[in-house]
Amino acid sequence: MSLETMQPNPAWDAASYEDAVDTLEAHDDLVYAVWGGDWCKDCRRLLPDFGAALDAAGVPEERIDEVAVDEDKQGPGVDEYDIEFIPTIVVETEDGDEVTRFVEEEDVPPAIWLAERIDDER
Repeated sequence: MSLETMQPNPAWDAASYEDAVDTLEAHDDLVYAVWGGDWCKDCRRLLPDFGAALDAAGVPEERIDEVAVDEDKQGPGVDEYDIEFIPTIVVETEDGDEVTRFVEEEDVPPAIWLAERIDDER
C-alpha cells in the first residue's frame, strides 16, 4: 500500500537542496523504508518534501518501500524495525543492513537529515 503523503510536493525546489539531492542520487544502492499514515499531521508535513527529494534524485520506486500504519501505529514491519513514531524512514543497504534512520522528532527535514548521515556513514 502506498502513502498519498509520499506524493512529491510540486512546490519543493530541488535547487535549494542540491547537496541532499546529490547525496541521495549518488548512493543508488540504498533502500528507503518509510512508515507513515495519511491521517498523520507530521507525515503530511514532512513526507511530501521527502518524496520530492527522492524524485529529484531519481531514486527508483523499487528502492522505496512505503508502509502505511493505522492510527495505533500498527502495520507491517513495525515490531521488527522498532517503529514508535511516524514518520520513520529507515535507510538500508541492499543486504538489509541499516545505514541510518529519520524519526519524526528531528529538527531538520528528512532529506537533509538523512543525506548528512548517509555521507557520514559511507
